[in-house]
Amino acid sequence: MVAVKPVRTEADYDAAVARIGELMDAVPGTPEGEELDLLGDLVLFYESQHLEKELPTPVAAIEFRMEQAGLTPRDLVPFIGNRAKVSEVLSGKRGITMSMARALHRHLGISADILLSERDAAFDPTFDSIDPQRFPLREMAKRKWIPDIAGLQENAEELIAGLVERAGGRQATPAFLFRKNDRRRLNAKTDEYALAAWLLQLMALANSHSVGAAYAPGTITPDFLKQVAELSAAEDGPRQAKEFLAAHGIAVEILPHLPRTHLDGAALRLESGRPVIGLTLRYDRIDNFWFCLLHELAHIGLHLDDGEDDAFVDDLTLRDVEGVGEDTKEAQADEWAEEALIPGSIWRASGILAGPTAMSVLNLAYEASVHPAIVAGRIRHETGNYRLLTQFVGNGEVRRQFEAVA
Repeated sequence: MVAVKPVRTEADYDAAVARIGELMDAVPGTPEGEELDLLGDLVLFYESQHLEKELPTPVAAIEFRMEQAGLTPRDLVPFIGNRAKVSEVLSGKRGITMSMARALHRHLGISADILLSERDAAFDPTFDSIDPQRFPLREMAKRKWIPDIAGLQENAEELIAGLVERAGGRQATPAFLFRKNDRRRLNAKTDEYALAAWLLQLMALANSHSVGAAYAPGTITPDFLKQVAELSAAEDGPRQAKEFLAAHGIAVEILPHLPRTHLDGAALRLESGRPVIGLTLRYDRIDNFWFCLLHELAHIGLHLDDGEDDAFVDDLTLRDVEGVGEDTKEAQADEWAEEALIPGSIWRASGILAGPTAMSVLNLAYEASVHPAIVAGRIRHETGNYRLLTQFVGNGEVRRQFEAVA
């Protein structure tokens, strides 16, 4: 590696840019690669201090660097992908992806701020660590979450970038999508990329729908949850609940889970502040629908309204698993949901666990003003006997309500 001189004058700057052009094929970790990195930093610093503050367009910056270094469009292929993509980028027909921006920044010393100015973004270590090819692209294309095109792997970055934009953009996409979060009630076998794909699609779906009302933080209280729970007594209770919540600015989206997500539901907020509940209905039962809905509503009222949390995702089969079910916030949401569905005073006074019968289920459901499936589901959960009262839990009775109006 030659001695690297400080870049203090315009002549130093021109010399450094020319040397960057000579080193653009340097292998990272070699002396030449280290020289390239150092020169890039010096050039960027000089530009920040001496050049015009108004940023040129990314294409103009690329063309300027090409002229300075004597490059042709063919020389950009290693950084942009192929000749067709180079042509489309230079003509403005194709946007600059994160991988292109990283390569152009690293090897040509072009400012990251310039390269990403039209994306209203900056280098973000959370997103830079993502490998778009690890998303379940084939399944996502099959479900029409992304375009079903040839070369899914080759176009993975652009396809995922498009989904991120529909979800609200990088600035609106919570960091929880790509980091571990101990507050999530998740199966240890969950595929983080499949989960991220589902959550992005949930946000995109919610953004495409209008609930017709603004959400007021503080709306969700124990009394509000009880109002929702009592809708379960109606034959079309799930549909009524979705309409009721929409009238209060809360979106409910039904989105089937992806393989390896082990997911029942989620609660999150869009950039607008509107809360969204996603339900997978992987267990298409009336009792499961109502507990999951109330549990996610409780998360909004207890935790998301205070602005400290970005989202909750839940595998409700883990409620009683040691270590998982002990999370304080999950336990709080469980308690609010259970109390709203069947008040503790009514449940304890019934003594129903001593000998649950069809008639006792119906009587307790009437007293609590809820669907009998909720009583049956509570009994099955607390006894651990999921063969009990199967006739009450409403297998296959929820999804068809939403499919009928889809």
